[in-house]
Amino acid sequence: QVQLVESGGGSVQAGGSLRLSCAPSGYNFRLLCMGWFRQAPGKEREAVAAIDRDRRRTYADFVKGRFTISRDNADNTLYLQMNSLKSEDTAMYYCAADYRSTCGVGFLRGAVSYWGQGTQVTVSS
Repeated sequence: QVQLVESGGGSVQAGGSLRLSCAPSGYNFRLLCMGWFRQAPGKEREAVAAIDRDRRRTYADFVKGRFTISRDNADNTLYLQMNSLKSEDTAMYYCAADYRSTCGVGFLRGAVSYWGQGTQVTVSS
């Protein structure tokens, strides 16, 4: 069984930066597609960014140019560098992982094998 543990959330002022991390435990060497989702109060969960083992990246339009997703293939640790944060980025951020070789539409719609417990990001204006 794989568990995903996020860290790095917190409170920051608009324009600031945070770096989220996601460390998988258990047998995780077949986790090929990994990504970040977020959910704000009263809103649906949405995909933020995804990356496969070849480091091909997909970003939601609302974070392009501000967020960078990366991964360490040695242990499948996943990162999300968030710069120029806005108040509308306030949400619970979730790490997700799956055995698919590419992070396609299914993954981005939330059809994933594993979810983390979430880490809160709060941006004040």
